[in-house]
Amino acid sequence: MAARAAAQLAKLNPDTIVAQMQSGIIFGITAVLWGEITLKNGRVEQSNFDNYRILRLNEAPVIEVEVVKSSADPGGIGEPGTWALAPAVLNAVFAATGVRLRKLPIKPELLKST
Repeated sequence: MAARAAAQLAKLNPDTIVAQMQSGIIFGITAVLWGEITLKNGRVEQSNFDNYRILRLNEAPVIEVEVVKSSADPGGIGEPGTWALAPAVLNAVFAATGVRLRKLPIKPELLKST
């Protein structure tokens, strides 16, 4: 698996843009695969990273970020790497299985029940 992203460079350090896009993609994959908060007796069960699953570096795809020069004023760069992940992964699941999922995180039982 690989992830590719492009971002406009607007008077910012390109290394910062690359790092933000990479971390946003990692966060997006985590949300799609495991991003679930559960409640028990009115309390959130996940209290820290020991019981909230996140994507680890050895599980991460190769992430290529292309920085495109721009004269535009700087804007937010943290979110663009995250929001496109869910539709991309769900469309890939649909292409591979014919199952259209409409709930996250992706769970094997959702693939079997539809």
